[in-house]
Amino acid sequence: MEVDCATIRIGVDVGVAVDLSLKGNAAHRGVLAHQKTTTTPDATTGITDAVKHVIESASISPSRVATVTIGTTHFMNAVIERDARRLRPVAIIRVSKSFLREIPPFAEWPADLARLIRGYVGYVDGGIHIDGREEASVIEEQVVQEATKIKELGLNTIVVAGVFSPIDQDFKQEDRIRDILLNEIPGADVVCSHTVANVGFMERENASILNAAILKYARKTVKAFHLAMRQLYLTCPIFITQNDGTGLSASSAAKTPIRTFCSGATNSMRGAAYLSGKNLDGLQSIVIDVGGTTTDVGVLLSSNVPRQAFAYVEIVPGVRVNYSLPHLHSIGLGGGCIVRHVDGKVTVGPDSVGKELEREALVFGGTTITATDIAVAAGMANIGDSSKVSHLDHFLVEEARKSMKKMFETAMDVMKLSPDPLPVLLVGGGAIIAPESLQGAASLTRPIFYDVANAVGAAISQISGCVDILQDTRTQSVQQAISHAKRLAIEKAKESGASENSIHITEVETMPVSYIEKRIRIIARAVGDVDTRVSFPQFQFEEDQDDDDIDDEPERFSQRLDDPILKSEEVNPLTYSPKVVYQNDRLEWVVSVTDVAYLADGCYVLGCAGGGSPAAVKIQLTRMLREGYIMRIIDPSALGTDDIIYSGGGLGSPAVGVERLQSTENVSAMKALMAYLGHDNFQAVMPIEIGGGNGLEPLLLGSSRFFNVPVVDGDWMGRAYPTAWQTTLAAHESHRLVPCAIDSGDGSTIIMTASSSDKLVDSILRAACVEMGSAVGAATRPTNKADVTKYAVLNTFSLAWRIGRSIARCNFSNTISSVAESIIEEAGGPGVAKILFRGKIIQVENELSQGHSYGVVHIKSFDHIEDEDQSSRPLMAAVAHGGLLKLPFKNEIITAEHEADDGEVKIIASVPDLIAVLDNGSGKALGVPEFRYGYRVTVIGITCSPRWVDTERAVEIGGPKAFGFANEYQPLGTYVQPKSVIEEYRPKKFAEE
Repeated sequence: MEVDCATIRIGVDVGVAVDLSLKGNAAHRGVLAHQKTTTTPDATTGITDAVKHVIESASISPSRVATVTIGTTHFMNAVIERDARRLRPVAIIRVSKSFLREIPPFAEWPADLARLIRGYVGYVDGGIHIDGREEASVIEEQVVQEATKIKELGLNTIVVAGVFSPIDQDFKQEDRIRDILLNEIPGADVVCSHTVANVGFMERENASILNAAILKYARKTVKAFHLAMRQLYLTCPIFITQNDGTGLSASSAAKTPIRTFCSGATNSMRGAAYLSGKNLDGLQSIVIDVGGTTTDVGVLLSSNVPRQAFAYVEIVPGVRVNYSLPHLHSIGLGGGCIVRHVDGKVTVGPDSVGKELEREALVFGGTTITATDIAVAAGMANIGDSSKVSHLDHFLVEEARKSMKKMFETAMDVMKLSPDPLPVLLVGGGAIIAPESLQGAASLTRPIFYDVANAVGAAISQISGCVDILQDTRTQSVQQAISHAKRLAIEKAKESGASENSIHITEVETMPVSYIEKRIRIIARAVGDVDTRVSFPQFQFEEDQDDDDIDDEPERFSQRLDDPILKSEEVNPLTYSPKVVYQNDRLEWVVSVTDVAYLADGCYVLGCAGGGSPAAVKIQLTRMLREGYIMRIIDPSALGTDDIIYSGGGLGSPAVGVERLQSTENVSAMKALMAYLGHDNFQAVMPIEIGGGNGLEPLLLGSSRFFNVPVVDGDWMGRAYPTAWQTTLAAHESHRLVPCAIDSGDGSTIIMTASSSDKLVDSILRAACVEMGSAVGAATRPTNKADVTKYAVLNTFSLAWRIGRSIARCNFSNTISSVAESIIEEAGGPGVAKILFRGKIIQVENELSQGHSYGVVHIKSFDHIEDEDQSSRPLMAAVAHGGLLKLPFKNEIITAEHEADDGEVKIIASVPDLIAVLDNGSGKALGVPEFRYGYRVTVIGITCSPRWVDTERAVEIGGPKAFGFANEYQPLGTYVQPKSVIEEYRPKKFAEE
């Protein structure tokens, strides 16, 4: 089709027409017409009316329209509203011969949403290792059998999700399974997970399931968009805005509607930059999008593309996904927020009259004082009837205005990476409540047509291409790997319809893969203008697709809807008591689902940013408990003199765990070592390290499902360390790791019988681990009560539980700002633990020192301490104030190096003391995978066990010099042994004895 003269682009959120050939006109920036419409229940009425209005009001010839780009919330709303008419039940086929069985799909989903969507779950052989090798080959007969079961259930929407499928370049297992399924179930919708999201199995699978559930409705909706536009004589390409602020062809959106779920905020950001008319190239800028109820704050990069959130996000509570989303901070402040004056205190929001503003606000004749009324009364805005707010008390107006100004400034500060002032763009219908100046803003601009920036952003949207790949750097340099990723991103953008000459790279992020040499993960994003000069076949929607009307009452499937993982357990952490009973001639702590939750959060704090996330093993243990299995913890004093005590945990890269999920390779490793040593049984189990996911592993091993033995309240580190030889046992006696065993979980086991040093054992096992898939279960030489008493760090399960409970209590009582103080009290008080620093993560990088490679997280001090929940508890003073804190880490944090504002540098804490980073928003620990710019954090330090400092050898193994750092270890405080949960909660008749 001929579109050479087509320069007008129509964006639909409220409806706007933009002529890009006139964008240089400062008076209107090419905006020819705009029309506000309310959201309609059906997908097209409001959109059709908006487009029709702007065409007619600007007398636009259909031949001059280059594109129509639509921003829609209908797909997202179907999920949020649990709309059974728009969501389809989905069959899931997981692809792995040996993994994925322990943690089922929908493990953390809200029960009502899971019941709507979960149709069937099956497993077939396959899977890929992190280095690209096959775990197992796909067996066609297995796929055919699963297809038969799915057909019998009447399902025709299927998700195929395989381990490490996004890096499957050679075998294309998901694609092969899809082809087999389509041959068996013609016309089925089959979604391959690698086409939806990137590495991170549960999050990718969640995204794929949501995508599949909405597919039929998306097709119907996109088809309706096309028909509506044709009724207006528009034959131009149609795009749907996606989450990164760029456009997705309508036919592509019909295949991956999940990419459009959260596009509203990014449209506003892109529209803000365009409407401002300023040359912001080379500068980042803050965009504040003010609505009726909430305000979204985001950052535009120097390329005018919204900064993306690379960490996992929740699309709805409990459903984490890992596809591209904008990095936003939202606050409960909008034009409709209700203003109250109670007991001399003025508050603004977060409750709002929302869409009823024009009926409820004073300036419109209503009876509710809103933020809009305050703006008018303060002379900040001219809207409605100002005489209706002239009676408002001056104190009320001024305090409300100050409160709103402070809320805007705090939200801005959350998103900034440095204290340097940045340009700020104000958009959205509620932007009139923003003040004329904001601290931290280099300039403050409310551009023309600010209230329709969302639609303008849709109209001018570009086309993007993104790749997220793992590359081998043994045969190429890191720079060559980055260049390859850039080329792939550019090619993707071109294939999606971007004009080749306009494509440019907007973002590149590189991340080393922990414990795996010469492997690097690279994320690259390319963006370009829509190529309107030619017709692209992929833009044309296929009208002959089978899109029958969606059933009013779709059939639901009864399989596994009573899944115990879906049941919720509400517990008051202020009154909860763990169950300690006298049985087996001793006191035993019988672990509950609540205990596992507390232990998981506490173990992650003790992991010092390493140890691996406990999230997956927490789900596994929770499921087992709800299925009736028993887990027990005993005090070390309850051990018998001749008891045999095994220790186990995971060894390898955490990057593997995010794909394989939790499995039972630790059980297999322990069975192998028992067979070698001739042990038919043993009497107790202990973790090698209490920190991170490994801290919870003994509960799996000791459960009644497997070895049915108690777990000892203690471990061999008192924290997490990156290597197996950094234990208190090895620190005091040599050759304590062998004999030992490792198991891959998919059929390979190695037993090591002897070695000249424990350090060599770790090196050899890690080399074998790489060949076995880069993650294995491990079991080390058994110990006895004498070893535990003499060398172990005791009561560490008790400490982890108390830390987790303190986090839960602070969340429950809305005192998150003082969670660090609460954790310090549980650790023994200020003499044992301290707050080291409060600030915001501004950078994460990699460095090399004395041959040791490690990462560094940089944290910039807050300008002032904010107690956002207005807790009555005073905040504890930090060891260091102002300046910058650098935390070098090799999975676990090594030192805390403070650089004062005057340039003075000082080590304020170091290993073997524990250094942990807490997220100020949740109170929970952040691990290395979660270190991202913008997080507001509190860094705490906890004094290590004397086991790490009572000999020169111990300090040598666990101190800073073991990591290549020259500083001498200086203790943070004086160690106090954690209080035993078993002793505190023992039955009364035993407590009295």
